[in-house]
This record gives sequence, structure tokens and C-alpha cells, in this order.
Amino acid sequence: MTGVCPDHQIRAMIGSGAIRAAAAVLDEQVQPASLDLRLGKTAYRIRASFLAGHGRTVAERLDEFEMHRIDLSDGAVLEKGCVYLVPLEETLDLPADMSAVANAKSSTGRLDLLTRTITDGGAEFDRIAPGYCGPLYAEICPRSFSVLVRPGMRLNQIRFRLGQAVLSDGDLRALHAETPLVDGEAVIEQGLGFSVDLRPEGSDLVGYRAKPHTGVIDLDRIGAYDPAEFWEEVRSKTGQIILDPGAFYILVSREAVHIPPDYAAEMAPYLAMVGEFRVHYAGFFDPGFGHAAAGGAGARGVLEVRCHEAPFVLEHGQVVGRLVYERMTSQPARLYGAGIASNYQGQGLKLSKHFRAG
Repeated sequence: MTGVCPDHQIRAMIGSGAIRAAAAVLDEQVQPASLDLRLGKTAYRIRASFLAGHGRTVAERLDEFEMHRIDLSDGAVLEKGCVYLVPLEETLDLPADMSAVANAKSSTGRLDLLTRTITDGGAEFDRIAPGYCGPLYAEICPRSFSVLVRPGMRLNQIRFRLGQAVLSDGDLRALHAETPLVDGEAVIEQGLGFSVDLRPEGSDLVGYRAKPHTGVIDLDRIGAYDPAEFWEEVRSKTGQIILDPGAFYILVSREAVHIPPDYAAEMAPYLAMVGEFRVHYAGFFDPGFGHAAAGGAGARGVLEVRCHEAPFVLEHGQVVGRLVYERMTSQPARLYGAGIASNYQGQGLKLSKHFRAG
């Protein structure tokens, strides 16, 4: 078999010990095509982001970079602009032919909470080598808002792969012809391109920009915060906006995306040459996202955009990212949005679940 492992296969890995944790892995951690990872009880404030590197452990490197330790047991604030390392509850003992990739969860990305996974011997963020056996760590850097965290919180997730599962452009065109992947013309080049919507129907509200000086967000509080205290509305009557260097924006794709039940997708950045910005890709799109089989009728991709050195004009319909589709080894038992708590099925322009709906 080749492909991304579905929920029932992940549960089998938990049963076999390929995925382990001191506290039992909870059923709600298992998503249709991924596993949520839980924060441990200690956060280490570190001087700088780092990777372990070949032949070295994260614990060894932590001795070089640790500034102080924070007990998360009763909740603790991770401050904006600082870098933290948190050992995760889960550890891995993967088969030799299985690799994994991690990513921030959707709500994590929408808070501009940079969260990446590192491993012993790792030379890349979020990439876990085939046959990896060892602990997992989350590197967390709050970029826009300070956040209150506790042990057991799930900021990132991991997806397991057997072999090469990515669809070629030819396969993607054939799949789109069989079951439409977007509601308009499919721009396919190294994945399915998606563009930004700056001419929403019936409104001039095109996005949100993070305010620079705000209060703390408790990640356990759902629907608790007034968006106006943390975000400025971005409006446009012309179909264009100017991105400010260093600012963080929530925008939305023009295309409504469909992920068929036998496939998963990952959001990836577009070519760096198109402008002085990047789409901070939070991540994974589960089987059934926006798809009729899970009660969906297409769902927009939320774009987490940060501008770099120079102000940049972003225009309606400009391609800003791409979806890389992968085959599943088999269809998951539960699809995204079908009988599970799926916060973003059928979404449009939407802030994270922590904010009250307008």
C-alpha cells in the first residue's frame, strides 16, 4: 500500500505501539487523516529556533539554547515574539517504510501562532524520517498574540505516509474531470492553484489584520473574544489591498475547494517570485473537506498572509498558493464534517474558533 494513513490505520498504530504516550491517546485526537498532538507539562524558553541536526538529540541542543523553564500545569502565558520548546506527549516508533509530516492545526495558524515539530536527528521542521523512533517536540513562537496554554492542548497534528502518494499534475487533471476539485477553472501546476478573493459578493469586507497590541488569548476559550479587540477589518472597493510589511492578515480563497473521500491535501506556498509576501500554510485538508459526501458544497481556503520587506499590492484573483493532493491508503471511517466536530466545514472568510461570530 502507498498513501496517507486514515483514522482506522492510525488507531491500529496506537494499538501496536508505533504511536505511544504516557497518558492514553484520546479518541478525539484521531482525525480522518491525521493525529492531533498534545503539549506536555513543561515549556522551555529558548534563545533561538533550532534543529537537532544529524546524529544529535533535541535534549542535547536544548542545553545550548535553554533560558528558563515554565511549568504549564496551571496554565502559563507564551509571550508574543518569544520562542518556546515544548515536549509533546506522543512518541513514535514508525515502521521502516513509513514517514510522517506535521503541521499546525487550522485554529493555530489563524492566530499566527507559529508551531513546528522537531525530532531527534532532524534536519527539517515538520518532516519525520521513515522509521523514526523517538520523542516529538513542538517549537512555538506566538507572532501576533500572546497565548495562555495548558498541558494536553493540541496545537499541531501529524499525518503518516506509506511511500509516495502525491498526485502528478496529469492525475490531478483526471481527478478534477471525474469529480470537480474547485467550483471554477482548475489552475493545475505542481498542485491545484488557488487565488485570493478581494471582490466578495455583496460586501467590501475582504479580510482581517491583526492589531499590534492586544490582550492574551486563552486557547481553551471558544467563541469568547470580541474580534474588534484583536483584529482590524480590511475592506476594499477596488479589488486590491496593500499589504504592510510585518503585518499578519486573514484572507480567503476565491475558489471553493472539494477534497474527495479517498484523498487528502496539504496547503503549500506558491512561488516566492510572485511578491513580497507568503501564505503561512496551516495545513492539512482532510478527506471530505467541502465535499458532498460529507455534506459540504465546497469550502473556501482561509489564507494566513504575512508581508515581508516591502509593501505589496495584492489583487483579486492573484494566485497565492496551491493544494497538493495525495491518495489515501483507504477511505477513512469518518470524513471531515460528517459526524465529528469540524469547525470549518463550509467555511468562508472566518477567524479562528476563539472569536465570536459576527
